[in-house]
Amino acid sequence: MCGKMLPSIPSTKLYRDTGGLVNSARVSHPPSVFAKARYNMPATTLPNARYYISPPTTKCELEWADLAIIDISKAATPEGRAQLSVQVRDALSTTGFFYVVNHGYTPEQTKRMFDIADVPFEQVSQAEKQQYAGQMKQTGSYQGYKLRSYWHVDNGVRDQIENYNVHRDVTKRAHPEALRPFLPEISAFARHNHFNVLHPILRLVALGLELPEDTFVDNHGFDAEGDTWMRFMKYYPHTEEDENKTKNLWLKGHTDFGSLTILWSQPVSGLQIKSPDGKWRWIKHIENALVINAGDCLEFLSGGYYKATIHRVVQPPPDQRGYNRLGAFYFVIADDNVRLSPLMESPVLRRVGVSERFKGDAFVPPTSGEYRKARVAAYGQSELKKGRQDGTEEEVLAGVLVKHYL
Repeated sequence: MCGKMLPSIPSTKLYRDTGGLVNSARVSHPPSVFAKARYNMPATTLPNARYYISPPTTKCELEWADLAIIDISKAATPEGRAQLSVQVRDALSTTGFFYVVNHGYTPEQTKRMFDIADVPFEQVSQAEKQQYAGQMKQTGSYQGYKLRSYWHVDNGVRDQIENYNVHRDVTKRAHPEALRPFLPEISAFARHNHFNVLHPILRLVALGLELPEDTFVDNHGFDAEGDTWMRFMKYYPHTEEDENKTKNLWLKGHTDFGSLTILWSQPVSGLQIKSPDGKWRWIKHIENALVINAGDCLEFLSGGYYKATIHRVVQPPPDQRGYNRLGAFYFVIADDNVRLSPLMESPVLRRVGVSERFKGDAFVPPTSGEYRKARVAAYGQSELKKGRQDGTEEEVLAGVLVKHYL
């Protein structure tokens, strides 16, 4: 069974204020659906943020991906890390995706970050957004806004996705006025992602290759030269005409170019992964969980042992259409000077070898910085060639064959 499809609402935003619900667009559900108690943040310690009320989860029966759930709190002991490293190794060498729970943020803290994540979209004028727009093609970095319609999706359709990207060092550049009071919390969020989530996972990743625990921690430094960053991201519904042109595709199938992506789970379904059997399966929302996936950098450094999994974003199921989809991410990439060569000191790689892609003189690995700049500058802007596989398009960036999936 699947709930009744919502009427098309180009911008449905639900908020709770101290006086109750505030509707900034027509809504199809009674206020009682959303009128649940939130948390109280003392005004003397935290700036006031308009509460963002998340849409309800889907009731549709979808084909969900079967992903491992990693309790990262167990990584506090050597015994726990030994156990978890096997789970992470198995996940990253097969699906390339897994969940993380017990990561150190309470549900209330996570909800607060989603309140903040909505600020750059709903409390900043279009003129000010233009002022802080990123210069992706010129700099090879996403810092600042990626505004709607910047990326080409398919058949002449442009994206309806707005990003605000913040370097992990929030002082690297200026920010819109409405966001400035929240910079201390955004900075704390970056550090939490980096030190309490990323580094424990990287130690498990290293143990899975039988390498010293800090092998990957050492080349993903918080203060090093590199572009690891936070992204607040908002997807807006497409018109019916555009949905037909793209066959309900909102973001082409792709692999992330970094090492790992940390996605804070949110309730509007749309993310799908291409499973090892070739089928597209949905990622299910788990309250206050993280969704982790491997990217190209980790695949290169592991000689293909860990998989950068293909994933895409499609139109939500019928009972969630008409809602905006708000996300919070931490995109992780190795330090700029890291050469993306397989770590052949790994006993695992010496035993199993590396994939053909990384053998011989045909593959000259770029540095992390070179690869990141090429991928960012080209994404959604370059002319793609028809791929050798059906349903794919290709381009070569920094000497690497990059595929996109329709």
